[in-house]
Amino acid sequence: MTKTLLALALATVAASASAATPSPNAVDPYPSTYQPIAAPPTLLRNATVLTGTGERLEGADVLMAQGRIVAVGRGLEAPAGAQVVDGSGKWVTPGLIDVHSHLGVYASPGVDAHSDGNEMSTPVTANVWAEHALWPQDPGFAAALAGGVTTMQVLPGSGNLVGGRGVTIRNIPAVTYQAMKFPGAPWGLKMACGENPKRVYGGKGGSPMTRMGNVAGYRAAFLEAQAYTRAWDKYLAAQPDASAKKKSRWGKDEAPAEAGDPPARDLAKDTLMAAMKGQVLVHIHCYRADEMAIMLDLAREFGFKVAAFHHGVEAYKLADRLAAEQVCGALWADWWGFKMEAFDGIEANLALVDRPAGSCAIVHSDSSEGIQRLNQEAAKAMAHGRRAGLQIAPENAIQWLTSNAARALGIADQVGSLEPGKRADVVLWNGTPFSVYAHAEKVYLDGALLHDRDDPARQPRSDFMLGVSP
Repeated sequence: MTKTLLALALATVAASASAATPSPNAVDPYPSTYQPIAAPPTLLRNATVLTGTGERLEGADVLMAQGRIVAVGRGLEAPAGAQVVDGSGKWVTPGLIDVHSHLGVYASPGVDAHSDGNEMSTPVTANVWAEHALWPQDPGFAAALAGGVTTMQVLPGSGNLVGGRGVTIRNIPAVTYQAMKFPGAPWGLKMACGENPKRVYGGKGGSPMTRMGNVAGYRAAFLEAQAYTRAWDKYLAAQPDASAKKKSRWGKDEAPAEAGDPPARDLAKDTLMAAMKGQVLVHIHCYRADEMAIMLDLAREFGFKVAAFHHGVEAYKLADRLAAEQVCGALWADWWGFKMEAFDGIEANLALVDRPAGSCAIVHSDSSEGIQRLNQEAAKAMAHGRRAGLQIAPENAIQWLTSNAARALGIADQVGSLEPGKRADVVLWNGTPFSVYAHAEKVYLDGALLHDRDDPARQPRSDFMLGVSP
């Protein structure tokens, strides 16, 4: 038996050695090692439930088991061994998702030693990955968990035209980032338009120093990536079909001929190629409506899709186009005016982006403080909408923090709503989450209770904070 296994292993190694070089991006060289924490079945009973699908249920139950949502409805029965939590007078939502975080790459405390979010050495750094700088001991992760945030995308900063890959993570205590990495979630690609890149490189006497230079820089990078893509496509298309063996003149199987050496790898072009193939989702820091329109045209020129514009203080001017092209707007509730490109913001921005059919409005943080109170940011956006004559119900507003965010990250089949079969990321609030008095009492990831406001033993602390007085 041992000899058979050894022979099989050797045959596998030999086959791998003789196989054609796989396409770049086909395999994650830094794969997720995330493992859900084992937990008993849990039944949250008799609460107001916002499902994340636009539905609100009164006096409803949520049943979780084996890390998944089992059922949502009224009068559910608790299975044997289940923990039953009384939700009377309380609200239940999906776990919150922040699509724009810098936790771990601009970690707390905010010192130069923790400034790992912007590789401002050249305007296009598509070769860098935020995950390679992510510090799992950032105390901000536990603070975000206490605010109900169960999933987030950690992005590079906005100093470059192309800042690099972002990573989607599960908000659990861990020693390595791989143990936090969301299994199967696509990477994001951070790009930036407007003032930041031209200020950074113009200030160094380099390029870009104007918005003209910004667009020329994107185009040059994608043109090079197109040529790289053609070279790889040609190489892969020339690979022989391993099953198409031919007989030699002596009647034996012959291996098909090799197709030559693969193109030389380029990590930056790998990422841009993946964006054009839809394997990496493009997220763009952009404030002005005219520049968002230019970026949509750039995407059309090079065959990629914009998943979301981030910050977008003028997104209200393009709300109909964003909805028609299925582009999300990841926005603040009311940040504006702190630089010229943020000057024309309005308080009803998010509500107006949410208004068209098929829209995808998202509340994001871009802040280690704001991520702790995303629910309150959404409440402010609801209030601004009301003052503009737009009535937004809680069951719709919760989608800004859950299902719409999951859609932008390409993980809506896993999280973002309380539907049977999805990951049991659930928050039990002490009342409506859209209140300054709201607290996340219990936060579940994959059905495991990771934060309990009433139990200090269920309030994770970073190793960095051990021995430090609260």
